[in-house]
Order: sequence, then structure tokens, then C-alpha cells
Amino acid sequence: MSIIEFSNIIVLVIDDSPESLGMLNATLNKAGLTVLVALSGAQALAIVEKVQPDVVLLDAIMPEMDGFDTCQKLKEKLPSTPILFMTGLNDSEHVIHGFEVGGVDYITKPVVPNEVLARIKVHSHNAKLAKSAQFALDYAGQYVFCVSKQGRLEWATPYAQELIGKINGDILETWKSIQPDIARWITSEHRKEPLQLNQFTPSIQAEYAGEYDQLHALIRLVTPKKRGTEEDLQRELNLTKRESQVLYWLSFGKTNWEIATILEMSPRTVNKHLEQIYKKLNVDNRTAAASISLRLLDSSHAS
Repeated sequence: MSIIEFSNIIVLVIDDSPESLGMLNATLNKAGLTVLVALSGAQALAIVEKVQPDVVLLDAIMPEMDGFDTCQKLKEKLPSTPILFMTGLNDSEHVIHGFEVGGVDYITKPVVPNEVLARIKVHSHNAKLAKSAQFALDYAGQYVFCVSKQGRLEWATPYAQELIGKINGDILETWKSIQPDIARWITSEHRKEPLQLNQFTPSIQAEYAGEYDQLHALIRLVTPKKRGTEEDLQRELNLTKRESQVLYWLSFGKTNWEIATILEMSPRTVNKHLEQIYKKLNVDNRTAAASISLRLLDSSHAS
């Protein structure tokens, strides 16, 4: 693998063994990566306050704060950064626990340099793709979350964070309350059906927006839509009160006779109001006027 492939990649290596750190530091530096080293979880947490790595290599067994606890704390600060565990342990209990706390892969000690480099390449590439997708969704103004198959929150678009903040306050605490429901839902055969999240006030729906890299799912939040009012039409389109009432019922597909009955006026008066409405909206028929009305009514209170 060439140095060009690893240009601008920062790797944080966390291991309480100076020998392991030295070997990994030499291997990664030789491949062209920028390497940060930490002998403990506490030291690693201090480093990420100043520098954000692209990939983390983390020893599972360390004194004081072990790798699993360190991983959980790192994920709070680096939710979208891939963390690869390094361990001599290969029993399923530790492997499962590593994935549960946010790890994306395992490297068995003693590490094989080429294997480490290959996995760093794959996971850093996947992370960049995820960030690109996130930026695209941010730009589009979507209420979207990315979660692991365990329902753990990986990232959320700013619009989604703002929505949660307005409804329930702290986003991480809120997600903890819905994580069990999300995890069951995204791994069930019913995930194509919207999930009602009654933990929110007012309640909102989660829609399954697809799978990402076979390890994560995208979830779109949908708030209840409330249709705009006659007052919205009057204010936004510079109509009189009566004109806004006529246009409001026109948007429901009502005929002139039906509008006249609802508003207790003659069909001729309805026609007169429609003539003024067409002029103000610069349209020449009821279909065009109704289309403008519908767009405004739906956008006035849309999610």
C-alpha cells in the first residue's frame, strides 16, 4: 500500500504496552499515517479534546479504565469515528461486548502490520463515505439519524438535532429512551412500517430510510403535519378575509356552489372573489390558484 493511500489520515493508538505502541507507531508512520499515541484511556480522552482522529486503535485490556469503558467515552466525543479493538482475547463474549460499546472491528494480537493497514484503509474510507452522505443530508435539510444495528446513535443531521432539542431537550438522553424500540424495529420484518415514537411530545414517526454499509441504518424522523389556515392565505397572499376563505375551500376541490353554501353567499359572489384572487395570484384558472394555495397551506406547518 502506498503512502498516497494514507495521506491525511490520523490514527490514535491506545495501548498500555510501550512495546506495542512502539511497533504500531513505526508501522503506521512508515505507511504515511499521522500517529497519535496514548498509554491510557484518560490520556486518549485528553488527546481527542484537541485533535480528532480518523481511526482509533484501542487495546481492550488496560488497567484502571479498560478498552470497553474507554470506547464508550470516546464515542460520546467521536460518534462517527471508527474504533478498532486490539486484543488477544478471542472469545465471543468480549467480541460482542466490543461491538455493543461502539467498536466496528477486532484485530487479534499479536497484530500483523499489513492486516492493520488494510483494516484502517477500509474503515477510514467507509467513515469518509458516511460523512459525505451526512453532509448531503445536512444540505438537504433532512431530519435523519444514522444508527448501528443495536440502535446506537452514530450521527444526526443538524436539522434532526434541532428538532430533538426543541421537542425533548438533550439529544443523547432522548436517544437512550428510544434506543430499545429503535433496535427492535430496524432488525424486524416490520421496519418498512413507520414506528410511532410516543416518548416525544407531540409524538413523531420514525421511517426506515435504508441500510448503510450493512452495519448501519438511516432513520428519518417525520413530525405530524398540520394544514395551514385561511389566515395563512390571507397574510401570505395579500388577500381579503373573504377571498382567503374562498381560496381555502377551493383548495379542497369544492365547487363554486359548494363554497357558496359553506360561506353563506351566492355563487355569483364566489365568482367575483375568484376573479380578484386570480388577479392577485397572477393566474387565469382555479386549478392554478388551488395549486398555489395547497403549496402554501402544506408548507405553513410542514415538518
